[in-house]
Amino acid sequence: MPTIALGYCDKVDVDLAKKIAQQWQFEYIGDAAAAKHRQDIDFLLQVDNQTLSLKKLDEPKLGGVLVDFVEGASAHRRKFGGGRGQDIAKAVGLKHGFTPTVLDATAGLGRDAFVLASLGCQVTLIERVPAVAALLENGIERALLNVETATIAQNMQLQHCSSIDEMQQYGEHDIVYLDPMYPHREKSAAVKKEMRVFQTLVGEDLDADKLFEPAFELAKYRVVVKRPNYAEPIAGKKPSTSIKMKKNRFDVYVKQGIPKA
Repeated sequence: MPTIALGYCDKVDVDLAKKIAQQWQFEYIGDAAAAKHRQDIDFLLQVDNQTLSLKKLDEPKLGGVLVDFVEGASAHRRKFGGGRGQDIAKAVGLKHGFTPTVLDATAGLGRDAFVLASLGCQVTLIERVPAVAALLENGIERALLNVETATIAQNMQLQHCSSIDEMQQYGEHDIVYLDPMYPHREKSAAVKKEMRVFQTLVGEDLDADKLFEPAFELAKYRVVVKRPNYAEPIAGKKPSTSIKMKKNRFDVYVKQGIPKA
């Protein structure tokens, strides 16, 4: 397993850095600059201006990975993404008068969960990797403090556990959403920064097929699985229908029809 430590960039962030390190059981090294002298550390979680990011120390040019629901791509998608006309909205059955509860069992950086929350869905996010869960929690907390995203973030509830083992304890949801890691065809230099960091930290979801049965059992109406277009269906299960995009698709497994408004 990679070694992860946590530090701060400025002394104003000391208290938050200590809190996160204690909560998630990461080694606390104080000033993040101390990581330069530690050959045994693979990843650094650093707090800078109350924002938590993850750096891969042997590839400093990659920069930090963080969860930002307030600015950047999430803000653009929130404002101009197309609302309920988006493919993900169609996949989960967001029709007029029906706003499902969603269990995102492979939350990652939470981008799709945030889109669904912005459309009014109550979303439970499950993330099993502690470093990623810590990034998610920090992102949600910052979103709660922003006037434009606070009501959206209130629709998001984070749980840290393994979906394969513990999904059932969160009760029935209208939709269960799965987006497990899948091997990328591109050469490593072409893979997005987040993917390169994640593939080193998390690896591939080699047990992803085990998610399908508990997900289908838990979902009231359907399971939605996001896949690269070249990927086989999860667990070899043929979907009821698929919504295809440029690089990815949503495989939809219908359990029962969504009620009409």
